Amino acid sequence: MTAPSQDDVDVVPGVRIPAYELDITAISGSGPGGQHVNRSATRIALQWNVRHTRALGDEQRTLVMARLASRLDSDGALRIVAGEYRSQQQNRRAAIERLVQLVSRALVIQKPRKATRPTRGSVERRLTEKRQRGETKRRRRPDED
Repeated sequence: MTAPSQDDVDVVPGVRIPAYELDITAISGSGPGGQHVNRSATRIALQWNVRHTRALGDEQRTLVMARLASRLDSDGALRIVAGEYRSQQQNRRAAIERLVQLVSRALVIQKPRKATRPTRGSVERRLTEKRQRGETKRRRRPDED
């Protein structure tokens, strides 16, 4: 394994994506913008292969692949495109920030929900509210003579 580089991406404590695993490409922008957009490749396409990364353990890889399944291609690569800024460096930063957000959110292990019962007071309030609502609706009906 190579020594950590300053270009490595820290996602969460214990997870650092090595810079050599990120495929960052500058592409020309689309849409309006005139000469600037036509002549400069400021848009950034970042690609990271989740299936073959060394940054994640087996459990983490399974978790990320399951949670980001809709964003992964058939090879297991996550592709992020950033083009909202005029600067290539800003778009590069934006793409890396999005990668960090996506992966860190995917790595969060959700606590299982504990089944609880409603309190007696909350049940009584709900039933009282239902009775009042029914009474209001009954009063709105025309009289049955």
